[in-house]
Amino acid sequence: MKRIFVLTGAGISAPSGIQTFRGSDGLWNGYRVEEVATPEAFDANPSMVYDFYNARRSGLFEVQPNAAHRAIARLAKSADVTVVTQNVDDLHERGGASSVVHMHGELRKVRCLDCGEVVLWDTDLTSSDCCPRCQGRMRPDIVWFGEIPYGLDQIEAELRRCDLFLCIGTSGNVYPANDFVSFAKRHGAYAIEFNLESTMISDSFDECVTGDVVETVPEWVSQAESRL
Repeated sequence: MKRIFVLTGAGISAPSGIQTFRGSDGLWNGYRVEEVATPEAFDANPSMVYDFYNARRSGLFEVQPNAAHRAIARLAKSADVTVVTQNVDDLHERGGASSVVHMHGELRKVRCLDCGEVVLWDTDLTSSDCCPRCQGRMRPDIVWFGEIPYGLDQIEAELRRCDLFLCIGTSGNVYPANDFVSFAKRHGAYAIEFNLESTMISDSFDECVTGDVVETVPEWVSQAESRL
């Protein structure tokens, strides 16, 4: 059975209505990154940070997984698939995927600053909410700028062993994810990029599929299922 590594970015969730971080209508409009996405921002103005992520969390309940999310989940029935996402939404899971590695954290989780306890959280988080384990202060379980992404050891191991590397809807602007394709290829993987347009790392791939991922990914999966 082929071993497939799937890396996804904002471009797979955008068709579902999740705003991307960049662009004229991007999520950061009206905010500077330094105001809402760094540990220093949280220390300086926790209320603003809480409000920002509360709004993003509540927005999850207004969107649904799309055909690309569901196709990736279906692919796992024909191959050994590892899904790693830079997204903090839960659309992969709701689309049927299991054991997704969220390298940048998850909106539906919060973390204790004192003991590190991670708790599933679907409502607004405020400064009055305390850790159920130690009564410590809670923060969104999001990897902010300057922090180390989650699961890097597992990700490296899966990149070493994969036969096929699929990169779906990622801009290629963010390290270390933008280096995954080169790492996988050095260890023998064939690499395919799916995106609306060429990216700054497109030249690193063996094959680039341009177009709406809601159409191109399901089509590729349907064709691949008989060969896997």
